Amino acid sequence: MNTSNTACSREKWKNMDLLIPYAAPYFAYVALSSVLHNKLPEEIIYIMKLVIVPGLLIWAWKWYAPLTGPKNKWASCLWGILFGIIGLVVWCGLYAPFTNPRDGAPWSDLAFYLRLVTAGFVVPVFEELFMRGFVFRVALQWDLLRRQKTPNAFSAALDNATLFDVAPGQWSVYAIVISTTIFAAGHIVGEWPAAIAYGLLMALLWILRKDLISCIVAHGVTNIGLGLYVYYFGHWELW
Repeated sequence: MNTSNTACSREKWKNMDLLIPYAAPYFAYVALSSVLHNKLPEEIIYIMKLVIVPGLLIWAWKWYAPLTGPKNKWASCLWGILFGIIGLVVWCGLYAPFTNPRDGAPWSDLAFYLRLVTAGFVVPVFEELFMRGFVFRVALQWDLLRRQKTPNAFSAALDNATLFDVAPGQWSVYAIVISTTIFAAGHIVGEWPAAIAYGLLMALLWILRKDLISCIVAHGVTNIGLGLYVYYFGHWELW
């Protein structure tokens, strides 16, 4: 791919142009879970997710902002591992009170491993790209325009701004609150306290490391850790 051509294209891509590439993998995953739940075996549903969602990510990749930032990417990966472990503890601690151990049922080994791969290596990519890569940055630009008294600030943030202008690690309280709220809304009600805390944790990691790779690694570590904890200790109600 010609780097200069890509850079020129990014200057022309406004946030509205980027909405579908960023949102499509997320909503495809949600749709597969919602529409096919209890209609097909979990093994089939997760095989479909492993084919369709990565396919959408590959298709949309040219529209995505860089995952790395100004800091060392390997150090960011280490930070991601640390925050992922913290996130696992936070998630279990805040979600467990809203679960009933009698509600959990073991999955088949095949279904478990398919879900583990999906949760560890696919979900973190599309969810962090959408939540911290798109929603967070657009909310930030809306907030900046709002404070500048720009008429129709939300429309201006979508139609006239591009998330590529957001500096790595740039943030505002509104961006944190809006992205965290939308992140939590994508989970069941019982998960909301854990999801809010996790959204805040990922926002903090974005601010500290100024990149998405740390958030993706953290998200993957949390999901894989949760899956292994559920499998080996039998707390299926947490998954």
